[in-house]
Amino acid sequence: MEKQAVSLYEKLGGQAAVVAVVEEFYKRILADDRINFIFDQTDMDRLKRHQAAFISFAVGGPNHYTGRSMQKAHKGLNITPEQFQIVAMHLSDSLANFDVDQESIDQVIEKVASLKDDVIGQ
Repeated sequence: MEKQAVSLYEKLGGQAAVVAVVEEFYKRILADDRINFIFDQTDMDRLKRHQAAFISFAVGGPNHYTGRSMQKAHKGLNITPEQFQIVAMHLSDSLANFDVDQESIDQVIEKVASLKDDVIGQ
């Protein structure tokens, strides 16, 4: 019998784990004065729901993401490459906080990095 491949979503622990990582991620983001001002006018509960749905889909989970495209969601925010890198670092650190293995963290960050041009709008 052939062994079925485990998705990154399943390796991370499913929806509950993704939600926990998103909570930790935004806790770190909002504590970081280099980038927290970007979220001053943001409904954080709504953003966390969208982020959890997006990350779940991006790592092979169910597609419950109904938000705007990355380009539209970040239009006018003038996010710099440095700010993008800080966000990626906080995501990596948040995953590590939940004992996610480095290979899985690298896979998540690789997916996030593929969106860089849409997020920074350059």
